[in-house]
Amino acid sequence: MAASGAGSPGRLVQYVVVRSDLVHKLSWPLGAVITQACHAATAAIHLHYSDLDTQQYLAELDSMHKVVLGAPDEAALSGLSENLTQAGVSHKLWIEQPENIPTCLALKPYPKETVQPLLRKFKLFK
Repeated sequence: MAASGAGSPGRLVQYVVVRSDLVHKLSWPLGAVITQACHAATAAIHLHYSDLDTQQYLAELDSMHKVVLGAPDEAALSGLSENLTQAGVSHKLWIEQPENIPTCLALKPYPKETVQPLLRKFKLFK
């Protein structure tokens, strides 16, 4: 999926989806959850470093755009990962080790309109 050009219609965004139950039900420290999101975002960029959208996203370093969404639990996060895989959307599901707990996922940068429909049911992380 290539960028559709410059400007607002083709704005590149990196979506990060974090399990909100980690904070609200399992009482993880907020810093630990933020760390998970950072791991996933960095891994997605690394895995897709040579991708044209990723290169353009990184070239505009001071105007990078990320959206952090919340998934209610592990099942929702895993289901999203499966749906993204089926749709051919490149992402990294971050699984915290050694506990083997899926905590979040990050997409490589995409034009917003390309991937936003797949993420509609997820709200901004709170």
